[in-house]
Amino acid sequence: MPSSLKGKVAIVTGGGRGIGKAIARRLAEAGAGVAIASRKLENLQATAAEFASLPGKIVPIACHVGRLDQLENLVRETEAQLGPVNILVNNSATNVHQGSALDITDDMLDKMVEINVKSILRLVRLTVPKMIARKSGGSIINIASIAGLEPQAGGLLYSFTKAGVLMITRSLAREFGQFGVRVNAIAPGLIQTDFSAYFWKNEEHRRHLEANQPISRIGQPEEIAGMALYLASEDASFVTGQTFVIDGGATA
Repeated sequence: MPSSLKGKVAIVTGGGRGIGKAIARRLAEAGAGVAIASRKLENLQATAAEFASLPGKIVPIACHVGRLDQLENLVRETEAQLGPVNILVNNSATNVHQGSALDITDDMLDKMVEINVKSILRLVRLTVPKMIARKSGGSIINIASIAGLEPQAGGLLYSFTKAGVLMITRSLAREFGQFGVRVNAIAPGLIQTDFSAYFWKNEEHRRHLEANQPISRIGQPEEIAGMALYLASEDASFVTGQTFVIDGGATA
């Protein structure tokens, strides 16, 4: 069993559903206080109510991760309600375009970078200096994608932003390791969430996956959450700068 997270405080962006919700549950089961964030407060409140009996407290905080003032409020409210942040899970993402690269507009480009890349750097800037000052270490977990390892057909924007997440992870791990702050990434394959419904609801795509992937099914959010729990815990105290691929063997 992973180490207890009792007394630890985590922020999980995109924590109201899908992978983020599953991660929040596993962290709270291990005793961490968890602030879950997304734009839709009603989703967050429903998740907090569902997990109310878990050992760790779940706090819903509405936040558009593309807006600096709301990220600042997220960290401020987390600290006020739960305490200093030890664990940051950057899970929020968007995908505003699927198709020819020639159809990508400046607005699409700006939004993808704002949500998928800039939000990570901003939250790191808002939390890591305090981790360093406390000299108690910390764990940053970035949710990337196998699209950042291999180009996704018709998904240039998603692929290049997720590739950026992987390089951010490695760069920050080198910089922060000396301070006991670990930075790792998880690269899921196709996971059955609302976010990825475009792909798994497509019968042709699904049949192709099942025929060619060693584990011939779509993954579930809970199968990502277990790795996040490990990376958040002291069991992973010698692990940093790594990308953990969880894709049923799709990239094997």
